[in-house]
Amino acid sequence: MVKVLFVCHGNICRSPMAEFMFKDMVKKLHKEDQFEIASAATSREEIGNPVHYGTRNKLAQFGISVAGKYARQMTKQDYEHYDYVLIMDHNNYRNTLRIIGQDKLQKVHLLLDFTARKGQSIADPWYTGDFDITYNDIKEGLEGFYSYLVQQKYIY
Repeated sequence: MVKVLFVCHGNICRSPMAEFMFKDMVKKLHKEDQFEIASAATSREEIGNPVHYGTRNKLAQFGISVAGKYARQMTKQDYEHYDYVLIMDHNNYRNTLRIIGQDKLQKVHLLLDFTARKGQSIADPWYTGDFDITYNDIKEGLEGFYSYLVQQKYIY
């Protein structure tokens, strides 16, 4: 089983978007039994809050529900549990390292590192207001990540 944690600042926009898009993707591929997928925040600002309406509305366009998801903060134990910690941007990459210490097992990656846009960040729609661009960037990252897993033979 491949265990994946998506991480952004508040766990109300980008990381839950990635979590539920990836859950939907692997379900449609009939691979959901090979994954454990979740998301978390690097900050405490939104803990307990539901997913942002912009993310909810964007995912609803594709029949994807985020019902029951509430923001939570990442812990050091998450690093131990998950195989991949996929980060949305450079600031949250640094903040993740503050939470976990060192990435000794090389589990932490920017989501776009699995695309031709390696090293790039996914813009935060909390500030940009553009959930379409964020959706497209996350979709590109998820497709690249899934292809990576297939190439590495981590999923069958």
